[in-house]
Amino acid sequence: MKIPYADKWQKETDQLRKIALECDLTEALKWGKPCFTFQNRNVAIVIPLKESCAFSFFKGVLLKDPKHILEKIGDHTQAARWIKFTSFKEIALLRSTLTDYIHEAIALEKSGKKVALKTPSEYPIPEELQNKLDNNARLRAAFGVLTPGRRKSYIFHIAGAKQAKTRSVRVEKCVPMILSGRGFNERSD
Repeated sequence: MKIPYADKWQKETDQLRKIALECDLTEALKWGKPCFTFQNRNVAIVIPLKESCAFSFFKGVLLKDPKHILEKIGDHTQAARWIKFTSFKEIALLRSTLTDYIHEAIALEKSGKKVALKTPSEYPIPEELQNKLDNNARLRAAFGVLTPGRRKSYIFHIAGAKQAKTRSVRVEKCVPMILSGRGFNERSD
């Protein structure tokens, strides 16, 4: 499997891998990327991106981050945080800090501390989708038997539209997918 952008960021990826391994993490290939574990628990992953190479901590939200270098990955990301690098030199400048953060992440794993994640039921269903569910028993039943992650994918997709008109259009496009039991990001066979 070819990792997108891996060639572009090979030097940076190799350096980040070296730092993680020097911190006594175990490396495995997960999701097609170098992933680092402590006692078989995911601690960090290196992700080559189009414009940068990221070092992502699975429980980054729990790290103290005194240097304020950790970024939230996306609007709906709850636990993970990453540091993006655009050069080998940037990694060299932050090597000591990154090592400290890795050791803190290992200590979090040793402590057994967990990230308190929101459950899918804690995300409000957009009004446009709720109205459709209220008025269509078959759709309501189909939505109700979706996995929590699949329900969340529809909630995020529909709620992501700024205008009510766009949210309504998205609801209509999602109805057949919900009825088929798929999540928003799943393709039909």
